[in-house]
Amino acid sequence: MALLGCSQLVRLSLLLLLLDLALGHPGLTFNIVSLGAKADGRTDASFALQTAWGHACGSPVPATIYVPNGTFYVQSGTFSGPCKNNAITVRIDGTLVASSDIEVLANTPSWMAFRHLNGLSIYGGVLDGQGKGLWACKKSRSGCPVGATTLEVSDTQNVMISGLSSLNSQMFHIVVRGCENVKIQGAKVLAPGDSPNTDGIHVQQSSNVAILSSTIGTGDDCISIGPGTSHLWMEKIACGPGHGISIGSLGKGAVEAGVENVTVKTASFTGTMNGVRIKSWGRPSSGFARNVHFEHIVFDNVENPVIVDQNYCPGGHGCPGQASGVKISDVTYQDIHGTSATEVALKFDCSPSNPCTGFILEDIRVTYKDKIAEAICNNAIGTASGLVQPSMYGQPRDALSH
Repeated sequence: MALLGCSQLVRLSLLLLLLDLALGHPGLTFNIVSLGAKADGRTDASFALQTAWGHACGSPVPATIYVPNGTFYVQSGTFSGPCKNNAITVRIDGTLVASSDIEVLANTPSWMAFRHLNGLSIYGGVLDGQGKGLWACKKSRSGCPVGATTLEVSDTQNVMISGLSSLNSQMFHIVVRGCENVKIQGAKVLAPGDSPNTDGIHVQQSSNVAILSSTIGTGDDCISIGPGTSHLWMEKIACGPGHGISIGSLGKGAVEAGVENVTVKTASFTGTMNGVRIKSWGRPSSGFARNVHFEHIVFDNVENPVIVDQNYCPGGHGCPGQASGVKISDVTYQDIHGTSATEVALKFDCSPSNPCTGFILEDIRVTYKDKIAEAICNNAIGTASGLVQPSMYGQPRDALSH
């Protein structure tokens, strides 16, 4: 049998590559165990992950980074582009764990960060942020580290995160910032209800984001929505424990991008501090929230089921005696039912200088101790249709209540 020359080997390799692509194969796969990672929960797999990323990002064809079954300790990882291909997949069958030493990530904003990419998919697996030690520190003394976000995706387009579990993050679990076309589905985000600042999913300065069929229980907002967010769709969300789904806080800065075209559809809230909330600082700002829809919502023993708070002023610094400049308009509440843990189930506390406008309430019934709950309406203009209990609009004093 004749031996192939170098030029023939190159042509054969190219032919096989083209055949692979034609057959729809995903391209190259880089197993972190083959690159030195050990599934013992102690040996740092950061170098193996970075090596796999370097190969995947530098590949001209689609590439997969594979984390097999087992527990892999990762000190931290930043995975940046731009890359030579637009189809990098991170497939996780095992668990990645952070350090339990709160000093290891003390000066690191994110434990795992993906930045400046086009075409990223993350499938399955568990990310364990090991936040217990930091939470205990924050509860017992001052001077603790701020804490790290578990998973950051920033300045990235065309993202899929599917079937991922995030446990016990030091701070926020998943942050989407400066992104476009992001889909998060089947996520499980869990931390104790008393764990500080452990927001489940935070979206900011991003557009065309969908969060679907996800279960979130944390010590802060299940989903928080920051300035510059547009076209955000959330559907089939189970929240609890936590602080609910919150737009804001908005208006922290005098000049700030707004939030628009946000939908929460088919969501349940169990034992949470809030249900669906919009909040803004009580001071001047160019911010806004408009075209927001809350539909098919169920509450079970929620302290503040429906709340708009434009007098948010934590610590009483920089805002007492001022009115919020954030303009809130065109908000729909439709098919909302359940139980409140407090007497007031619907509370619209809007800005006296920028009243909320275009509120629509339709088919609402929320009870407190087997009786219809109460409603408070300050500086909010809207209409009601169908059965709305507690009543907020429909009486003369409620059209613009002070």
